[in-house]
Amino acid sequence: MRWDVYNQRDITLSWGIRMIQQYEMLRGVSRTFALSIEKLPGVLRDSITVAYLMFRVSDCLEDHPTIEPLRKAELLRLWDRVLSGDAPVQALTDAVAGLDGSDPEVAVAQHANVLIEQLRTLPEEIQATILKHVRQTSLGMARWQEHGPSVGDEEEMDDYMHHVAGLVGYLVTDIFAWYVPALRNRKQELMPLAREFGLALQTVNVIRGLRKDWERGWIFVPRTFCEKVGLTPAQLFEPANMDRALQVIDMLAAKAERHLRAAMVYVQALPRRYHRIRLACIWPLFFAAKTLAVSRNNANVLLAEAKIGREQVSLIIRNTTVFGWSNHWLRWYYSYLTRPPKALAKA
Repeated sequence: MRWDVYNQRDITLSWGIRMIQQYEMLRGVSRTFALSIEKLPGVLRDSITVAYLMFRVSDCLEDHPTIEPLRKAELLRLWDRVLSGDAPVQALTDAVAGLDGSDPEVAVAQHANVLIEQLRTLPEEIQATILKHVRQTSLGMARWQEHGPSVGDEEEMDDYMHHVAGLVGYLVTDIFAWYVPALRNRKQELMPLAREFGLALQTVNVIRGLRKDWERGWIFVPRTFCEKVGLTPAQLFEPANMDRALQVIDMLAAKAERHLRAAMVYVQALPRRYHRIRLACIWPLFFAAKTLAVSRNNANVLLAEAKIGREQVSLIIRNTTVFGWSNHWLRWYYSYLTRPPKALAKA
C-alpha cells in the first residue's frame, strides 16, 4: 500500500478516535442531550457534538463554584479570544489546569485544545457558525457575571437565557438549514422559534435548578415575579413562605409553557422525512414538558429538585420514535405529557 494511503488511513483513524473521545465527554456532561445528539445523522452528529462541548467550556467557566465572578468574566473573554484566534488555546487550558478534572465539565474545558482541533475538521461553513455562536454566548455570560446574581424583570431573565440557550437554538437551526435544503428558505421563519425553543428549555432548567442555583448564590427568578406575591427573591426559600413561593413557581411555569408551545411549532416545521432530526429536537422538548408538569405545585422545586425518572425518559423515546413523524400525534402527546401528575393518575 502506498505511503499516502497509509497516511490517510492514520488521519482517519486519529479523527475517529478523537470523535469517540468526544462522544464520551458528551455523555459525561449530559446523558440527556447525548441521546438527542447521537441520534443525528453523520456530519450533524459530529458537528453538534463539537459545538455542544464548546458551549460546555463556556458553562464550566460560568458555573464553577470556586472561581470568583470577575475571574469568570476574564476567563470567558479569554475563551472568546481563543476562538477568534487572538489568544492560544493553551492560555485557557493552563488557566483551568488546577481545577478538579474529575468533574466532567471541567475535563471538557481542560481539553479545549482537542475541541479546537476537531472543529477544524468540520466543513468551513459549520466552523464559522459554531465559532460565531459560542463566542456570542461566552461574551454574554461574561457580561452577566459582571452584572451580578440578580434578575430584575422578565426581560432581563430572557436576556440571560438567550445567551445561555437561545443562541444554541440559533446554532442548531443554522446547521440544520445547511444540511436540509427544505429548511434553507425557511430559516428566517424558524429563527424566532429557535430562540423560543432555547428559552423553553432554559426556563425549565431554571425551575428545576432553583435550589442549587440559590445555594451557589444565584437566583434567576425575576424580582417582579416575587413582588407580585409580596416576597423578595431571597425569601422564596424560607419555609414560612412556601405557599407564596409556589405561586411564583406557577408564574415561571406559565412562562415556560408559552415558550414550549412555540418550540412545538418549531418541531412541527421540520420535514417529516428527516425523522432523526425531528427526534433530536422532540426529545429535549418533551423531557422539558414532562419535567414542567411534575414541577407544578411541587415543594421539591424549592427544597431539592423535581425531575423525571429514567423510565419516563425511556417511554418518551419509545413512543416518539414510533409515532413522532405525525404532527397530529405530537400535539396530542404533548398535551398528555403536560397534564399534572394527579390528573394522569386519575386517567
